[in-house]
Amino acid sequence: MSLLKKFVALAAVLAFTVQPVVASSRLKDLVDVEGIRDNMLIGYGLVVGLNGTGDSLKNAPFTQQSIQTMLERLGVNTRGTTMQTKNTAAVMVTASLPAFSASGTRIDVSVSAMGDAKSLQGGTLLVTTLFGADGQIYALAQGPVAIGGFSAQGDAASVTRGVPTAGRISNGAIVEREVGYSLASEHDLKLSLHNPDLTTATRIAAAVNAYLGGKVAEATDPATVHLKVPANYQGGVVGLLTDVEQLKVSPDEPAKVVIDEQSGVIVMGADVRISTVAIAQGNLTIRVTETPQVSQPGPFSTGTTQVVPRTKIDIDEGKGNKVVVMHEGVALQNLVDGLNALGVGPRDIISILQAIKAAGALQAEIQVIG
Repeated sequence: MSLLKKFVALAAVLAFTVQPVVASSRLKDLVDVEGIRDNMLIGYGLVVGLNGTGDSLKNAPFTQQSIQTMLERLGVNTRGTTMQTKNTAAVMVTASLPAFSASGTRIDVSVSAMGDAKSLQGGTLLVTTLFGADGQIYALAQGPVAIGGFSAQGDAASVTRGVPTAGRISNGAIVEREVGYSLASEHDLKLSLHNPDLTTATRIAAAVNAYLGGKVAEATDPATVHLKVPANYQGGVVGLLTDVEQLKVSPDEPAKVVIDEQSGVIVMGADVRISTVAIAQGNLTIRVTETPQVSQPGPFSTGTTQVVPRTKIDIDEGKGNKVVVMHEGVALQNLVDGLNALGVGPRDIISILQAIKAAGALQAEIQVIG
């Protein structure tokens, strides 16, 4: 029995035994409230205290200029001198400023080398100002850098694990400026869906209206639900969001198959279906095997030893494979599960899915990444 014929029998059984499960999610896991957002921060600084693994100042002139500028602020003049230190590295410092972060609170920062530094292990970031998109200073960062990799080398070999030129400083920055946003004074809110979908937006508006007993929420597009704050609502805006974010909503999703060709990963939605289609699996395979043999001359002969080629050619035309008709209504999830159970590799599954889509029998969108 061919591989696909075995699979069709398995898929037919799975189609009757596997039932879809409708899952509900909290409203807070499906939407973001417009205005409540993080802000990206960036800065340029120096990491010192490296054990000879920092920037070579000849190849990273910006590091030397930064060292000279820093020392001048501290009253040390190094202009015109040749610097040879390799214990310093120029780095970019990035952070995410959470919404409503108060002045004086701490946030994590990430540190990444800019020059030709070999490792940031053991280094300490000097005071670095972190700027927002508006050019204002929002935080100051400083502290020892913790890296997740290492690098070691000798005269004839070296080993590197992870990325030793990037690290983090836990609670390494202090917030100096707050992002102004008054949530309590808002009267109209926008709920932005993580995955825009008309059906999901409509269900969210219906769930909120049913809970509040009036038409206060309206889906205006697949990505936005407008929410009007009822007058004199107990707890105000914060109380309203606290109540509605716990509502259960069943999100809808389009039928989509995501394929990563580089890693062979396939992710599909629950509503993916296939129409009636005929599939044949089988390729012409030609295998050429070379087994050269050594030919020795006979005793007392004047011949020489020679290598005689021996070639074996096997041809597999795939005659044992049959054309199989898959009837409408079989779920693609059952198809892939059956192929995996029968040992079909991810590459072959991807080829089969793309061929079904090209035939117009796959009722889903295929998105190829990688």
